[in-house]
Amino acid sequence: FYNEASNLQVAINEAYKEGLIGKNACGSGYDFDVYIHRGAGAYICGEETALIESIEGKAGKPRLKPPFPADVGLFGCPTTVANVETVAVAPTILRRTGKWFAGFGRPRNAGTKLFCISGHVNNPCTVEEEMSIPLKELIEKHCGGVRGGWDNLLGIIPGGSSVPVLPRHICDDVLMDFDALRDVQSGLGTAAVIVMDKSTDIVSAISRLSAFYKHESCGQCTPCREGTSWLANMMQRFENGEALPREIDMIEELSREIEGHTICALGDAAAWP
Repeated sequence: FYNEASNLQVAINEAYKEGLIGKNACGSGYDFDVYIHRGAGAYICGEETALIESIEGKAGKPRLKPPFPADVGLFGCPTTVANVETVAVAPTILRRTGKWFAGFGRPRNAGTKLFCISGHVNNPCTVEEEMSIPLKELIEKHCGGVRGGWDNLLGIIPGGSSVPVLPRHICDDVLMDFDALRDVQSGLGTAAVIVMDKSTDIVSAISRLSAFYKHESCGQCTPCREGTSWLANMMQRFENGEALPREIDMIEELSREIEGHTICALGDAAAWP
């Protein structure tokens, strides 16, 4: 993200020059400084305490919680860790009020969400839509539909690679929010929607995801470190047509041994697909 970091630094420099941040920011009597700290792109640093460890100059490995960052965070100080999406929408909520923002979606699933839609659609895009929009409507409205038509759909990963795949018959009616996707044994996750048509080899797709999680595991927790390696190796055997029928039960048992036995959710993410 070199260009993004460079552009952000230009904006920060302009804000300092205008007195919006820095010493006595906006004449408020408070000092407010903004720094950019570039990372190396490790997936594990999406976990807030691993991110803090990385900023401190250590290996990006999640911390045991408690204590939570709000109590003991960056360099031992109370720290708020916010997603970029949260920060980006905050000014609009302040201008238009929380009641306006909560008017989108449905109870317990209010507001808007950035959906990043990729895969076998005619027009991949990132779009801000209201929560609880039907999945089919989201794809038809903003992406021009599934490549080859809706009948050519095999399945959809609704919230990034860390949530279970939805088969076609569920995709027809499901809403894109936390509760609706939980009810169909998946999740909204990051709202990164991955669409797969019938040309997809689902075993190869899951094998590729398993290889990714094996590579991105920080190695701190034994169930994740060893489990992701076993998952990737076993999925490779399935992909190559070398697996035995009993290995289906083995891989299910392995996934249950990983899930819920690690410091962070990367192990869960590897096991769920």
